[in-house]
Amino acid sequence: MEDTAIIRLFQERSQQAIAELSQKYGKLCQSLSRRILNNEEDAKECVNDTWLGVWNSIPPQTPNPLVSYVCRITRNLSVKRLRHNMAAKRNSYYDVSLAELEECIPAAQEQEPWEEQEVTKVLERFLRELDTGSRVMFVKRYWYAESVAQIAETFGMKENSVSVKLMRLRKKLRKKLEKEGVVL
Repeated sequence: MEDTAIIRLFQERSQQAIAELSQKYGKLCQSLSRRILNNEEDAKECVNDTWLGVWNSIPPQTPNPLVSYVCRITRNLSVKRLRHNMAAKRNSYYDVSLAELEECIPAAQEQEPWEEQEVTKVLERFLRELDTGSRVMFVKRYWYAESVAQIAETFGMKENSVSVKLMRLRKKLRKKLEKEGVVL
């Protein structure tokens, strides 16, 4: 169905409008939200909230193009949900991955600004020295906070193997920091 026909259904307050919008742009909105949130359930909820948002805004709005309008609503709702999830340490993915690194890198409150810069430099050198697979695994875990299960799936490995490899990488980082005189 064409966008103009979908907008006309919204203006007529037809329930069919939501079904048509979902059929045409549902997968796109779901994918967009999932990439932002990294959580299937939250993404589905945001997409459903998108349909409600479109229902409440048409009329008086007459968006052109409809796809941009729908994606903007999805993105805004997803970002709002992400901020909510991350507020007050609600995001367990980040909490777990950062807790793993605490054994290697001293807390920022305990460091002078020049020490933080030195830790950053050593970390950059450490990552450059790793092979591509190890570097990607390390960054996926500690920058993007991917779960061990997600990383295992990406690399075609068992979760236990990924956990062991990450533990070895953390130990290697700890040794590098100690060698450079950064860790107290």
